[in-house]
Amino acid sequence: MTIRSALLIFAAASASSVAPAQVGPTSQEPLIPVTTASLPKIVVPEPITNPTYTPDADTQSDVDGAADSVAPQIVKPTGDLSSLVAQLRGPDAGSRELECLAVGIYFESKSEPLAGQLAVGEVIANRANSNGRFPSTYCGVLFQRGQFSFIRGRSLPTVSRSNRQWQTAVAIAKIVDQDLKDSAAENALFFHAKRVSPGWRLKRVASIGNHVFYR
Repeated sequence: MTIRSALLIFAAASASSVAPAQVGPTSQEPLIPVTTASLPKIVVPEPITNPTYTPDADTQSDVDGAADSVAPQIVKPTGDLSSLVAQLRGPDAGSRELECLAVGIYFESKSEPLAGQLAVGEVIANRANSNGRFPSTYCGVLFQRGQFSFIRGRSLPTVSRSNRQWQTAVAIAKIVDQDLKDSAAENALFFHAKRVSPGWRLKRVASIGNHVFYR
């Protein structure tokens, strides 16, 4: 037997005397029951709620600017005829149409009581709203040929704007135009002074001041 053979035999004998390797846990590392095992904690995120919106300074200024740009609501004047006239009296009618209406009221009834001036204004307005029987505007009614004696040509007669009677006529024109007060001659289309008797075959509506009104 050679030395090499002897060494191989010795190595084989030594390997057979070694204990087999253990694949299970040792006595120093006992098994931990599942019921007592410590599991990692899972963090559940809080639900997201709708946040309260707070505009920044620039956005808030835009909102405030939009609110400021809203026109204030116009409140119509109220009260009896005298109170309405006091609230609306002024030198400027505000438009060409209202000026025509005020001129008609002024020259036909400036010395009449307020109710008489209102009735004259109603006649002009009723004609403008007569669906084609008369011209469809206040100025058209005034300039219709042969209807109002104070009209000369195509120009309105001059009136001093500081005249209190003119300012009253302006107020009456606004009252008629905005339909703020009913008149006793509400449906009238014609009128004449009491000093004349034209013999019209029309329905008499009212007699106010120095005028008689007809439909």
